[in-house]
Amino acid sequence: MREQPHILIVDDEPTSRDTMEGLLYKEDYHLTFAPNVSAALDQLSQIEPDVILMDVMMPVIDGFEACRRIKNNKQWQHIPLILVTALNSKEDIVRGLDAGADEFLSKPVNGLELRARVRSMLRIKRQYDELAKMLRLREDMASMIVHDLRVPLTSILGFSELLLIEKNFDDQQRSDLERIHQQSQRMHSFVNDLLILAKAECDQFILNRSTVDITQLVQDIEQDHRIIAQSKKVKLVVQVPNQPQEVALDKNLFHRVLDNLVSNALKFSPSHSKVTVRLEPGPSNGSGNHVRIKILDEGPGVPPEHRHRIFNKFEVVTLKQQTVSQIGLGLAFCKMVMEAHGGEIWVEDNIPTGSAFILQL
Repeated sequence: MREQPHILIVDDEPTSRDTMEGLLYKEDYHLTFAPNVSAALDQLSQIEPDVILMDVMMPVIDGFEACRRIKNNKQWQHIPLILVTALNSKEDIVRGLDAGADEFLSKPVNGLELRARVRSMLRIKRQYDELAKMLRLREDMASMIVHDLRVPLTSILGFSELLLIEKNFDDQQRSDLERIHQQSQRMHSFVNDLLILAKAECDQFILNRSTVDITQLVQDIEQDHRIIAQSKKVKLVVQVPNQPQEVALDKNLFHRVLDNLVSNALKFSPSHSKVTVRLEPGPSNGSGNHVRIKILDEGPGVPPEHRHRIFNKFEVVTLKQQTVSQIGLGLAFCKMVMEAHGGEIWVEDNIPTGSAFILQL
């Protein structure tokens, strides 16, 4: 936060603005004034105050609506906002809280109360700024580490591929080499997922759409995972229509979504069970082709109370501590890619046992 805290005062009455200025002038704050909500929103696009003092009773757009707009804006929602109002009924207080107000002040404003509440909000803003700075530092370090991991992983993948070309290995050695190569590919995919998540959070997530035969894409996934399924003694079944199903999507990203989900299903499937990848028509609304892909396994499943949490990257550690299966950053990646395509992903029960991860485009 700046050394001199910045307070934005929004009030349509000049006398009220002068009163606020008189009560705060000894506090060494930088004060900015706006005569209405439109002017305040214009200023918010150029400055970032540390606290907003917002009058409620204003023409055209009142303080409640202004508060709602500010708190619904990702860029501004962290700024503490104090509603200043002559209204004092419980209904008005509830309305303000529902709009997102952080504090209230009653008119006529008491100087001691005003200064105390502003100081309180400044403490909250300072704590937020320090936390945001720490999180940015951690994310920058994590991004740097992930970038640095790509170089040795690429070398491992390249040399393992060269070794697999050689013919002077016995069956056990070749099996070990294939396992090294497969696990290196998994780690490389995981690193790429982390990089894409970071780009998406920085609004650098760009889809390279093309017309893709999703039937062929699903069949390619079966080829990619056949050996892993055989090694785990899991039957991998792909069910697709006879006709091509063309969809406009980012082929590489969507391929990795399917790869994540099928890998996950195989990982948590017991021996002699079955994993099914099923492509079927999705619900039609007359705006083009819609498809639905189901990845069905016969593993432990995901409890209903955790199904809305497994796609949230911030829940991963907590859910792992609770021994919830089939979770990880890969699912957060899948959700992000599906939403970028305007699609959905969710999980249901696979009857009689297991999970059904469903993609809908």
